[in-house]
Amino acid sequence: MNAFRMMAQRKILSFFKPESKSNKRRSNSTEVVHVEKRLKTTLSAEEVQSSAKQLSPAQLKQLENNKLQAKLKLQAKKTRALCPLIGLSWYKALETEFTKEYFQKLSKFLENEQQKYTIYPPQDQVYLWTKMCEIDEVKVVILGQDPYHGQNQAHGLAFSVQEGVTRPPSLINIYKELKSDIPGFTPPLHGNLTGWAKQGVLLLNACLTVRAQQPNSHKDQGWENLTDAVIKWLSCNLSDIVFFLWGSYAQKKGAVIDKKKHFVLNCAHPSPLSASRGFFGCHHFSKANQYLVEKGKKPIDWKYLPIKEE
Repeated sequence: MNAFRMMAQRKILSFFKPESKSNKRRSNSTEVVHVEKRLKTTLSAEEVQSSAKQLSPAQLKQLENNKLQAKLKLQAKKTRALCPLIGLSWYKALETEFTKEYFQKLSKFLENEQQKYTIYPPQDQVYLWTKMCEIDEVKVVILGQDPYHGQNQAHGLAFSVQEGVTRPPSLINIYKELKSDIPGFTPPLHGNLTGWAKQGVLLLNACLTVRAQQPNSHKDQGWENLTDAVIKWLSCNLSDIVFFLWGSYAQKKGAVIDKKKHFVLNCAHPSPLSASRGFFGCHHFSKANQYLVEKGKKPIDWKYLPIKEE
């Protein structure tokens, strides 16, 4: 036991030694309680400071995460649009956004919507895109626009649907392009893209919620401000990210990306209405991997789409 702890123990022991009768008569109970609180507070602060010096980097990170988690839970109770399941690295990077006026208005809007309508995706999956990887591990960003509005489709990842759900037309076209672009790619029978997301592919919709069967029903309520902030943070704080901007909407939203630091790929949207006007034959997937390798990063295994999450 080090000298500091021995001294601290002596102080604690001496504090609780029996008092003489004369001292007892002179003591004021309120003063004793006050001194006791001061002593405990002082020792607690000193012990924390001393212990912090002995913690490993992993323990210090865990301590910081615990504080962030507590702060997040408290804030999420007051703000409906914020879920306590958001990834902590993302919450830390975007924390100031959640206190802004637009986000407070968005929270009130969602509270009213949830009382009247079925909202997709489920609340615990709205921020799934933040749980797949740390914010500083993002390698590729694929921008979408609106979550799927059918039952059991949307689950927090753009263009992705849950197992057991029919693959949407845009995703079928994405698979067709992959088959012609990536040797050995076989289109899976499911549409869950979690396997990409866990490798650092951010599948981000501009709007994060929608009413059942009503596309774009949550447009311009505040989500776009948050996802703009995500793109700006990635562009400013990281480097060598590949951005897939499919269609005019994504290209407009991605106008803030610093093209000197990142690789931006533009083409038509994979929707059946536009895929033949430039999406097919774009070779974005192979181009992304070539760029990542050139920058010393591990390429994305586009074939890794397991049926069940590992």
